[in-house]
Amino acid sequence: MGFETILFAVKDGVATITLNRPQKLNAFNDQMIAETTAAFKQAGRDKEIRCVVLTGNGRAFSSGQDLSDMADRGDAFSIGEHLRHGYHKLIKQMVRLEKPIIGAINGIAAGAGVGIVLATDIRIAADSASFMLAFSKVGLVPDSGTNWLLPRLIGQARAYEMAVTADKIPADKALDWGMVNRVVPAAQLMETVAAWAGPLATGPTLAYGLAKRAMNKAWETDLFEALEYEAYLQEIAGRSHDNQEGVMAFLEKRPAQFRGE
Repeated sequence: MGFETILFAVKDGVATITLNRPQKLNAFNDQMIAETTAAFKQAGRDKEIRCVVLTGNGRAFSSGQDLSDMADRGDAFSIGEHLRHGYHKLIKQMVRLEKPIIGAINGIAAGAGVGIVLATDIRIAADSASFMLAFSKVGLVPDSGTNWLLPRLIGQARAYEMAVTADKIPADKALDWGMVNRVVPAAQLMETVAAWAGPLATGPTLAYGLAKRAMNKAWETDLFEALEYEAYLQEIAGRSHDNQEGVMAFLEKRPAQFRGE
């Protein structure tokens, strides 16, 4: 499938999705939302893809929604419907993808761009990256999943502070707050991401996906229900090729050769 607003490349089991509107700081228009959603769907269906990297081209990860694109639509434009038919589909596609998603945050992530970052599973930021909930600057409410995802990572007080002040949060503070997993020099970002993606793409993909499912489900349940759900998922994992291979490799003192199934 050809794309115009993103780049999509697959190598050694890793799919790299690059937001590619650098002249607009990778701001999302309808086409880029749809193409990014389609790329994640494609990554989910392709068994050869076992890890996904999401990054931006140029000096920004994404500045969020392309406001000029919205302004051109006039008074009849519905932001709610735009979210339901656009960003919501993308966020759901990412959260439901049972393969690891690494966010390589190369620059500013603002507005909806923050929501997209938070929907990744492992977030590695360049030291030049920053994060900003810019919605209040235009009289809007944070969206694209930020109201659910961000307080769970950094706490409600800090999340609300970001929402009402629209302050830019630098990468080092984002790390201190727990928003990202690692901060690395900008020149080393993609090298570091590759060092993470390679092992993930050769690991027990089924187990990774089931762990993601279990943790997402745990937000909705109490401890006893979570324990039962863990047992259910562990039964699935325990019958997999990768579990059998992992056990044999351990006993035989050799590296496991996982197939992701």
